[in-house]
Amino acid sequence: MMFELSQLRCFVAAAEELHFGRAARRLNMTQSPLSRQIQLLERILDVQLLERTSRQVSLTPAGGIFLIEARRIVRLADSAALSARRVAKGDAGRVAIGFTAVSGYNIVPRIVAQARAMLPNIELELREMVSGDQVDALLTGLVDIGFVRPPVNRHEFDSACVLHEPLFVALPPGDPRKAKAAFVPADFDGQPLVMYSRQGAAYFHNMLESLFDDVGAAPIYAQYVTQIHSMLGLVHAGVAAAIVPESATGLHMSDVHFRRLMTPQERPVELHMAWRRDNGNPALPAMRQLCVDVTG
Repeated sequence: MMFELSQLRCFVAAAEELHFGRAARRLNMTQSPLSRQIQLLERILDVQLLERTSRQVSLTPAGGIFLIEARRIVRLADSAALSARRVAKGDAGRVAIGFTAVSGYNIVPRIVAQARAMLPNIELELREMVSGDQVDALLTGLVDIGFVRPPVNRHEFDSACVLHEPLFVALPPGDPRKAKAAFVPADFDGQPLVMYSRQGAAYFHNMLESLFDDVGAAPIYAQYVTQIHSMLGLVHAGVAAAIVPESATGLHMSDVHFRRLMTPQERPVELHMAWRRDNGNPALPAMRQLCVDVTG
């Protein structure tokens, strides 16, 4: 026969109060049931834990040792119950967030900082991946929230646009065009440009192709890359200029000069937050609202 948590609570209260009446009041019970619980505990352990006289209650040497572990067990049980209630309410748990590299420069650090302050019992798991991989991760449950480029056209998902930003031109060191305050797409007709690959960065590739086609511009594509930080590395190496979203300017890469690209739509770059509508993670609603508040 194993002792019960209720018996440990009675023993801890009596051992700390060294008075059965005060211990019973502390536990909101009468003295007789409290005494019976402790006697039953002693029979189960086959050890006397408390010395009782008509004048006082005191711990035996065995009771003093047992009190240390009994307190620890009661604390662990209380902590486990509290953790379970927090998870059920969505105040605790784990949320996995997928994000593109460029959103990791700005949005994700702000979300992490705010989550630590506002939702300290929710553990964040961060996974950097391109939008296409995030869609697969959302479908399989690898991530709970994805920060992806549109379109988000899976019927399993709900989504919200959390960011609109303009485009900027990144100029390599020594580029004489850095004297220009701003650019338009037509400025790149016949000019070298680092371009996004169609396969891995279709969102930005299609956006720039459309901007150039609309004005009849035909840049000379020096290289095709997928990741924006790789693109800026090529710009820094002097390969050619590139066009990046505003958030990429936060990298502050030395000797790379950023100038605004004027486009028909002032802030054409969108970032969407997506999640599976059938995701049952109790912590998801609170984290999703925090993301909206941070990016709104």
